[in-house]
Amino acid sequence: MTDARLRHGRASLAVSFFAQGVAFALLVTRIPAIQDQYGISDGLLPVFLAAVPVLAGAGSVCTEQVVKRVRPSVVLRFAQPAVLLALLGAAAGGQMWQAALSLGAFGLSVGALDASMNMLGVSLQRTYGRSIMLGFHATYSLGGIGGASLAWAGAHWHLSLLTSYLPVVAVLLPVCLVASRRYVDGGPVTDAAQGGAPGAKPVVFRLLLPLCLVMSFAYIGDSTVSNWSAKYLQDTLGSSEQLSTVPYNVYMVTTLLGRTAGDFGVRRFGAAAVVRFGTVLAAVGFGVVAVAPGPWVGMAGFTLLGFGLCVIVPQTFAAAGRLFPNSSDAAVARLNIFNYVGFLVGSPLVGALGDAWSYRGAMLVPMVLVLLTLVYARSFGSAGARYGGGHERPRTVDVG
Repeated sequence: MTDARLRHGRASLAVSFFAQGVAFALLVTRIPAIQDQYGISDGLLPVFLAAVPVLAGAGSVCTEQVVKRVRPSVVLRFAQPAVLLALLGAAAGGQMWQAALSLGAFGLSVGALDASMNMLGVSLQRTYGRSIMLGFHATYSLGGIGGASLAWAGAHWHLSLLTSYLPVVAVLLPVCLVASRRYVDGGPVTDAAQGGAPGAKPVVFRLLLPLCLVMSFAYIGDSTVSNWSAKYLQDTLGSSEQLSTVPYNVYMVTTLLGRTAGDFGVRRFGAAAVVRFGTVLAAVGFGVVAVAPGPWVGMAGFTLLGFGLCVIVPQTFAAAGRLFPNSSDAAVARLNIFNYVGFLVGSPLVGALGDAWSYRGAMLVPMVLVLLTLVYARSFGSAGARYGGGHERPRTVDVG
């Protein structure tokens, strides 16, 4: 396979990550508008919000079975348009059943999308023989910044959800369909690439569990920032309402910057060292947030959090691919479920502790959980030399 085709496959997958970042940000940042449009009560809203990650987990489980029969690129080719159309459906309805149908479709398809997208990324990184996963997740962060900015513009100009979402979907849908023609599935792993180990290595959950825990801890930290940073800055640190919107934007920007540079760090120092550094930096960020005397110090803590947490999730997917090289699709699908576990646990956990104790104290809980990643850091060093040192592997690929 030519280098040009590999580059095209890498670029097309980056488009997919970007589009997913835009779509997800457009949904989560306009939740209040969706609630108003459908007349969803405050009591019922948490049910809708919890249903999306639960169904996404189900979509990830289904994807593990589907990719036994078709390539991940085929799943991704159908899942991405489904996510965009479900997003548009959420903007176009007015009845409660339409909201349930659209958000349910969004959850199922986004689970399939996340799983297949990361399957493709892991296999493409294996084909390249060097770290490129952080770059894909950097484009997701860039899409998230773009989607959040578009959502802000829609809210600022009091645009309807359909008016806000329709132009975005009209642009992204054909772009993604064209890009999907260039997807590249990594080829099978040879015995030499496995260090002489013959045959496929089945996914043993006991071996995957440390990475599953790390994934959950990372998303508990991430959901803490996305759901509580504004409230914490305003209610606990006494910032203005306008200033309280800044930490999440800063967090997204630092996530983008950290992921953009992260692959170079992995190639130079190895995945385990980068994850350890990111873990310590994220823990320091939570500590600074917890003891901050005022909003500006609090924002400095959220900035550290962005630089620290951003490297953990992409490297967790990559580590699963290295741990089970001939069963990486199944490993990624199972690991992806714990993305949603962390998302489901994080926000209610911090909220309950904040109400029962204090929000400063509540910030120490994700700090401790993220620090536990250090216990499992050795899991990121498995076969790390193959993808951390810039040594190229034989490039055997299938065009999606």
